Amino acid sequence: MRTSLLFATLLLAGAVQAAPSTARKAAPAAPAVPTEIELSHQLEEAQAERLQPLVERFNATQKDYHVVLSRRVEGDAPKLLNLVTREEMSRFVANRGKFKPLSEVMREAREPLDATRLSPELRVGLADGKGRLAALPVALSTPVLYYNKEAFRKAGLDPAVPPRTWWEVQQAADKLFDAGSLCPYTTSWPAWVHIDNTSAWNGADVADGKGRLAFNGLLQIKHIALLNSWYKSRFFIYFGRRDEADQRFAAGECGMLTSSSALYATIHDKPGLDVGVSTLPYHDDVRGAPQQTLADGASLWIGSGRKPAEYKGAARFVSFLLAPDVQVALTSAGGFLPMTPVARAAASSRLLKDDVSALNVASRQLDGKGALRSLRVSQVEPVRIIVEEELETVWANRKPAKAALDDAVVRGNAVLPAALKASPL
Repeated sequence: MRTSLLFATLLLAGAVQAAPSTARKAAPAAPAVPTEIELSHQLEEAQAERLQPLVERFNATQKDYHVVLSRRVEGDAPKLLNLVTREEMSRFVANRGKFKPLSEVMREAREPLDATRLSPELRVGLADGKGRLAALPVALSTPVLYYNKEAFRKAGLDPAVPPRTWWEVQQAADKLFDAGSLCPYTTSWPAWVHIDNTSAWNGADVADGKGRLAFNGLLQIKHIALLNSWYKSRFFIYFGRRDEADQRFAAGECGMLTSSSALYATIHDKPGLDVGVSTLPYHDDVRGAPQQTLADGASLWIGSGRKPAEYKGAARFVSFLLAPDVQVALTSAGGFLPMTPVARAAASSRLLKDDVSALNVASRQLDGKGALRSLRVSQVEPVRIIVEEELETVWANRKPAKAALDDAVVRGNAVLPAALKASPL
């Protein structure tokens, strides 16, 4: 009896001791916390808002990673993901050591990436000699000519026949001016449009064989002198160095605008604005023109010194961006050039005809003949600022075109070597 009682007591004690263990085993496991991935950017508020749904779409496709947008502050250390604008490009290229090459990240994460499937013009400046990508050309565009169809009709111009040469732009500006337009023609991003792309489109170089700036040739001088004559005649109205002219055109104030092909995504269905798109004008007295414009914009860079799990998430996000349907969404929301021919075909077939007008024009320009130029004035910030300063002396009638471009080349070459070396981000 005492033995049975002792056994029962021991059994009860064992049960009591075992109870917490049993309870612990039965408790549901805590949900895994997704790895947070910060995507750093310097986009304007409206642009960030258009990117947010795409980020949320990625976050909804899986539970392991959660991408969050953050605005980059000058001097901050690179985040895991960094969306780099055209104006920042030279600083990021100069600081390659602070970033892990995209091709390496994708290989280690065992995520497929065939860089050769990306359009060649989009890889310029982002791939090494063996074609390995340092970053992803995720949001690129090229300059085109926009025109206000209603303003054209009012001036007696045929909106179905837009200007294709700079001489035809002058003729259209003349009629718009006579019809009462206070802004027949304007431009955004002057260094990008009127130095980098006008040079490439007409077969002229912005640098010599030794990599020194040389955008003061006959073509560039003639072009800036032409713009200056328009400025004096009030055919050309200058609003600023960035996208100030975009806003004026979108408000219906200007008859013609040269700006990014990506702009079309935000203005093509704007109430009260009937907008047309044509190729960037060229100089028809230049032999071999037009050739090819340049694709520039935002690229995605990956910071170095991160954990394997973080790189796995970054690689998965890149694979998500490369999916054709996601690239169609990027084109629809932001007007950006699809990264692969497959995605370009998908965008053209899935979107409405009016939605891809700028895309089709941009694609024709990029498919043209011509050398792929790696050095671009608009990507080297100190040089870009110098060029814009000198162009403004022309508009202010303080210097003729040749003197301004000569001075811009001299000043630009003085700062170029330091600008192309590593500098703080």
